[in-house]
Amino acid sequence: MSLKRVVVKVGTNVLTNKDNRILGPVLKELVRQISVLYERDIMVVLVSSGSAIAGKEVIGETNIPDASVRRQVYSAVGQPRMMRHYYSLFHDYGMRCAQVLATKRDFDMGVHRDNMINCYEGLLSEGIIPIANEDDAVSITMSMFTDNDELASLIAELIDADRLIILSDTDGLYTGHPDDEDSEQISEVKGNENVEQYVQASNKKEGEGRGGMASKLRIAKKTAKKQIPTYIANGKRQNVIVDIIDDKEIGTKFIH
Repeated sequence: MSLKRVVVKVGTNVLTNKDNRILGPVLKELVRQISVLYERDIMVVLVSSGSAIAGKEVIGETNIPDASVRRQVYSAVGQPRMMRHYYSLFHDYGMRCAQVLATKRDFDMGVHRDNMINCYEGLLSEGIIPIANEDDAVSITMSMFTDNDELASLIAELIDADRLIILSDTDGLYTGHPDDEDSEQISEVKGNENVEQYVQASNKKEGEGRGGMASKLRIAKKTAKKQIPTYIANGKRQNVIVDIIDDKEIGTKFIH
């Protein structure tokens, strides 16, 4: 089957170092791989986290007491910073990109959803790479995505993608904690296989992404059920996206 459309989601943990600072080389490697696929006539929608961390780098600690308002402020400041990085990198590869911010209601059946489809189809038809994120600056709690994994899944369904690739800071799903010696990586998960037992809860600091492995697992299974093969893989691994498209055994693959 020839692939035409791929959704790639990259999490905050991939884009940052241990000090929660945005890593330029990681962004560049992401864009380089997207350019490789572009030359093969495979269009990518990039779902990128990182705006809250990027904003926190600029502002530092604030006096705003409300956590959700803090997140709005960090994201509003950080989003154009992330786009400046991406715009510059895609320009270096002779490509164009666009920003598409969404809230959950934009995926409701009806005029909002039709509008989203028209936007993505218009950009993709022009060879422009859409860079998607939640519109954190205006999202209200009841209309927020669980995390960007959910947003990526909804976009994959919206544009009838051939693959969804969720890039994390681990190599995939393991039978225990990834750091434990006796843990083994699971290369493929079919249908309703009970792999939830292997997932550990994660403690996230403020500004870090909302999604952990439990969320990724739930979303991967859900997306695979819609006949979209889904992968969880390490975003800091060289050439990871291209290798997955070339069907190399990398990460954990979820199929229906």
